[in-house]
Parts: sequence; structure tokens; C-alpha cells
Amino acid sequence: MSTFVELAIVSDIHYPGPLERARGHEYEFEGIRNPRAKLLLRLFRKYIWLHRPLDRWPLLEQFIECAKNADYLVSNGDYSCDSGFVGLVDEPSFQSSKTCLDRLRATFPGRCSFTFGDHELGKLSMMGAKGGMRLASFHRGVGELGLKPFWRVDIGPYRLLGVTSSLLALPVFLKDTLPEERSAWEELRAGHLEEIRNGFASIEPGGRILLFCHDPSALPFLLDEPMVQSRIAQIEQTIIGHLHTNLVFWKSRLLAGMPILRFGPSVLRMTTALNQAKKWKPFKVRLCPSLAGTELLKDGGYYRVRLDLSGRTSPRFTKGVLGKP
Repeated sequence: MSTFVELAIVSDIHYPGPLERARGHEYEFEGIRNPRAKLLLRLFRKYIWLHRPLDRWPLLEQFIECAKNADYLVSNGDYSCDSGFVGLVDEPSFQSSKTCLDRLRATFPGRCSFTFGDHELGKLSMMGAKGGMRLASFHRGVGELGLKPFWRVDIGPYRLLGVTSSLLALPVFLKDTLPEERSAWEELRAGHLEEIRNGFASIEPGGRILLFCHDPSALPFLLDEPMVQSRIAQIEQTIIGHLHTNLVFWKSRLLAGMPILRFGPSVLRMTTALNQAKKWKPFKVRLCPSLAGTELLKDGGYYRVRLDLSGRTSPRFTKGVLGKP
């Protein structure tokens, strides 16, 4: 029997199915009245972030071809383009996510785990102030897509744990929710925190934790939990997504502790996260980039992780590049 297991980790697939692709590339610019703001967003998309995201649907199959021989898969959130900005309650975004998850489950039957990303729940558009978190999107993710807010998988001495960052960081995202749904979101958060406390409490002293959390904004809230603090030394790595590129991750560490700026919801969210970024350090954070990467750096990919079941060596992370199995 082999003493090693290969883990494949992917994040921010953002697969656009046929219904999302039918919306066309102007979906992100609708509702932006200021022509300068619209031009700025176009330039940002074209030269820095990701140009024509609805054309990136072949990346899912390319990843599957590269990673199909791995022993286990973890996908760390954001399965569709969320082109309706309200998460899974939007039918085109739901169908994209379903297709993505169905293909991954078919490739790794009984050998895969999936984390909620922020786009599964809905997210305000960058400049158009459209959309936001929707309670129905959470329930649809759990009930129809089989996503679990908290999950645990044991592989040898390793304890893989997945949490839902948007619930943990709800105080940051509360303005993105509908007023009539906020009390229900608070109840979901309280229940999720209890799941996490119980999950960390159940880990034996020798267990080696790999934590999966889509958005690092949630980590300071996790650090506030005494039960998490009691196991923090057992965390080998915390794998995040959301930031898409190590360039953003590097700048996040550089700007840790910056003041919170209140110039709109997107700036408020980002600067609130950066204000607390010093609290990421105890979690030993590693970013899994998006599959597509960025236009500026062409730095997309995924991770292969070699786990030593004897526990004698630390997990070995290798970046996988699409087109190179």
C-alpha cells in the first residue's frame, strides 16, 4: 500500500455554462451610469484582471484532464461567474455551478469535497451596485447542490476541514444582504460557528489540520474562537481562494493593518479585510490561484499536494499548470 496520497486543490473555477454565456460580456457593465467608471472597469478587465470571463468555460475540462489521476479533490469555492450577482438563486448561475460540480463529482466519485465561495451566495457588482447575498442561494446550494457549510475528511494523520467564509465574515458582508433576511443570516452564522467549534474540538492532539476557507476575510473571526485558538498550532496550512493571484495576496500582506475606507461596498469590504490581515499569519495561509489567473501575469493554475500518510514529512505543494498533466 502506498504511503502517499495526492490531493488536487482547485479554486475560483468560475465556469460559465450556456445560459450564462448567452448573457454576453456586457452583463458586468449594465447599470453603470458614469462613463468614466465604465471605462475604468473595461480597462481593468482587459489589461489587469480577466478579460471576457464568459469565454473561459474550457478551463474546467482542461483542469479535469490534468488532475483526474489525483486520489482526492478539494474545490475551494466560486463555481460559476455569478453573472446575476445574486448567487445560486439566479438560474443561469445555478446551472453553471451544477454542471461544474457534476463534472467534478463524476471524475472523483466519492473522493471530493466542496467549499462555499462568496459567489455561490451572491455578491455586489464592483461598480454597478447590483445584487448581493441572498438567503435562497444558500439554501439552494445546500439542498440542491449538496454543498456543506462545514465539512471534514480524514486522510491518514491529516484532518481536512472546510468552512464557509461568507458566514464567518458576515459582519463585513451584512450590508450586502437584504434587511428582511439579516436575522436569518445571523442564525445561520451562529449555527455555523457551533459546527466549527465542535469540529475543532473533535480533533485529537496529534491530528494535522489542512483548513480550507475561500475568503481570508473570515480568518480573523475564526481566530476569535477559543476552540480554534486551542488547535491553531495543529494547522499545517490554510488554503484560501478568492484573491485569484499571488500578486493580490502579496499586497494584502504588505497592506495589513491599513485603515478602513468607506467609499462604497467593494472598497469597504476590501479595506476591512486588509485592516485585519495581520491576523492571517497564525493560519499559515497559502493562496490557491484561480484557474484563469490574471491578464497581467497569466498566473492561473491549481495545486497538487503530496500527503505523507506516515506523517514523517510535511505536505508538499506543487503548482499545477493547465495543459501539463
